[in-house]
Amino acid sequence: MLSWVGLAVIVGVVAAACDPEEETGDAALAERGEEALIEYGCLSCHAIDDLPGPQGGVGPPLDGIAERRVIAGELPNTRENLAAWIANPQEIDPGNVMPDVGVSDDDAEAIAEYLQSLD
Repeated sequence: MLSWVGLAVIVGVVAAACDPEEETGDAALAERGEEALIEYGCLSCHAIDDLPGPQGGVGPPLDGIAERRVIAGELPNTRENLAAWIANPQEIDPGNVMPDVGVSDDDAEAIAEYLQSLD
């Protein structure tokens, strides 16, 4: 039989798993990622329909990137791989057309979070 203390622990664990602050943290990171994407000039080569202003067509459009199976033509599409690609594309695939633009690891994580939020 489950004690009141045991029940309280289970309820606490379930509540923590559904914590709205956790979602807010991800949303805040994605918002920071959107800002960083614009600041680093990613739209010079890529397009995202929901963002205003001129956008490039050299690189692939980034709308729906979360639904793609691979990124950079070879990496499984995970947030970690996407962040690594954004931070160091020439290290991952030397000679590819995406330049290293000096994206910090923290900004790459934020940009990856934003891109993974795009449907």
